[in-house]
Amino acid sequence: MRTKVINSEERKRAYTSARKPEVIEKQKLDVLYHIENFDTTNRPQRFLEAFAAILKHSNYRLALDHYVRMSAKCSRCATTCQVYQATGDPKDIPCYRSELLLGVYRRHFTMGGMLVGRLVGSGYLTDEKIQEMADSFWNCTACRRCVNDCPSGIDHGLITHLGRYILSEIGIAPRALVVSTREQLEGTSGNTSAIPVPALVDTLEFLTEDMMEEKGVNIPFPLDVEGADFVFYPAVSDFLMEAETLMGIAAVFTATGDSWTTGTGYFDGINYGLFYSDRILERVVKKIDAETKRLKGKKVLIGECGHATRSAKLFLPTFCGGKDAFPVVNIMEYTYKVWKEGRLKLDPNVVTEKVAYHDPCNIARQGWIVNQPREILKAFCKNYVEMTPTGEDNICCGGGGGTVSIDEIRPYRTTVGGKLKADQIRNSGCNILVAPCANCKKQLKELVEDQKIDCEVVGLHDLIYKAIIFDESLIVQPPADQEVMEEK
Repeated sequence: MRTKVINSEERKRAYTSARKPEVIEKQKLDVLYHIENFDTTNRPQRFLEAFAAILKHSNYRLALDHYVRMSAKCSRCATTCQVYQATGDPKDIPCYRSELLLGVYRRHFTMGGMLVGRLVGSGYLTDEKIQEMADSFWNCTACRRCVNDCPSGIDHGLITHLGRYILSEIGIAPRALVVSTREQLEGTSGNTSAIPVPALVDTLEFLTEDMMEEKGVNIPFPLDVEGADFVFYPAVSDFLMEAETLMGIAAVFTATGDSWTTGTGYFDGINYGLFYSDRILERVVKKIDAETKRLKGKKVLIGECGHATRSAKLFLPTFCGGKDAFPVVNIMEYTYKVWKEGRLKLDPNVVTEKVAYHDPCNIARQGWIVNQPREILKAFCKNYVEMTPTGEDNICCGGGGGTVSIDEIRPYRTTVGGKLKADQIRNSGCNILVAPCANCKKQLKELVEDQKIDCEVVGLHDLIYKAIIFDESLIVQPPADQEVMEEK
């Protein structure tokens, strides 16, 4: 286990950062929990019943048995938790939050806890404790930065997820997530942004026409192609808000000639189950598996989205075939590979602004995708700057763990959860911040706006689209701007 030395400056910052209690109190009032069709009476009993069922049908007990034997109260994680550093509230220290659930497990699901509890008649779960867990678990960005510095090896992010899972089983979950997953799993569109297939087709055709005008190259978005090497699942919100990212991805495949496709049966990489419910997580992963099988694809390709990548990479094997599950590739892994092979060429004179890179927690925290995008950026961005800390120790955007989807807590996300990230961006002096994750992009765009930072937030493939050099054989007509120059 890695041990990090905490220097005096970090410790000082942890205890002297600005406090914004008025925002925190407002957030507790603003979070809308979904309670439709759920019994709101006798919540403690139903919480314990849900907890018991989850323990019976999962392997969470193995982790909890270990954690309750360890010390979860040293508060070392306070120096790395960006929420606590912004609030100064001891209740935002990760180990305090974890103890809320570990205390319930210790009292109601271990022999020693049950015996002591009955003898002294204390420690029973109450409505007040359940509400405290709900508020606390959704204050957390689930970035797991604290995990790397816990001397006991406790995964506070896992405990937060489990707490949210149990709460969701008794009807306590943010309405924004519940509504989105309901449309994804039961709605007519079958995706979290409620995009119908005709709208998808029209959007992709428009982007192809737009790229023909800009680049003079036919850059298609293949649909329902059977037997393709890659079946593509971006965060579906990209089709509405991140056209440049999609255009960059399509441009890369046009340059390499590799086969890929998007399926009209299912085309959403978003999996909010990773944030709050294993049942939802499993159902969404199985939709990806089913669509890839329908198209006879070879690999699952996830777009620029951290949580979509992590949920598919880790849980396709869990729920869909084990070692025989489809391999999962993040688009940055693919782009890095073809660039290293010399099949992707980028113009180093196009992007002249100061560029920095933000590490999405879900793909960087464990050292999975860290250096690959940096190597690409450094190859064609002359003025690349690094933020500190980075990689496995990166600072979360402030909207992780699904909180970015809860619009009613935006003031909390951009003044508390994202405070350290805003400071980091400002200190870097970057003009362009590359954030290859749909959730991070949304949060960071709101963050720089609310914090009044002069910085543009884009995806990696947004810049690649600007700098890509196509083989002359692919150019079918001069780009529109070139035609204008020739006329002059």
